[in-house]
Amino acid sequence: MTEAARPRYEVSILIDPPFRGGLDRASLRRLAIRVLRAEGVAVPAEVGIAVTGDETVRDLNRRYLGIDAPTDVLSFGHEAATGSFVTPPDGVLRLGEVVLSYPTAERQAREAGHDVQDEAAHLLVHGLLHLLGYDHEDPEDERRMRAREEGLLQGEPHRRQRP
Repeated sequence: MTEAARPRYEVSILIDPPFRGGLDRASLRRLAIRVLRAEGVAVPAEVGIAVTGDETVRDLNRRYLGIDAPTDVLSFGHEAATGSFVTPPDGVLRLGEVVLSYPTAERQAREAGHDVQDEAAHLLVHGLLHLLGYDHEDPEDERRMRAREEGLLQGEPHRRQRP
């Protein structure tokens, strides 16, 4: 596919002020676009990425999933992305939002002995795969999703090695 024929991807990134200096937005945007291309999203698409704190993520987790605890990443898909609704007239696939907890990513990175950017890259890929229909509810789905995460992170400057 030529560069001119590639679909347009809009990746919006919102990083809460206390965490703005900790992540490279351009790297996250490039990674998100690479995932969309690699997963065969062949129409214009939009995705939002929010980087926030543990309390915000905990509140979202409690309100939408009924789990009163912080977590590292949440994905909120739009119905249009799942095929439940007709694609909007403008033809843009609105996939949804990936919400990362910076403090949790920072703790996990420290525990694993790598950089917070590496952790954020892994969490972003994980969240995007959820928006694209992957899940890890059973062992086979988890194996498939983890393998796909690793495959997508291959060759990235911020590649996370998982045990």
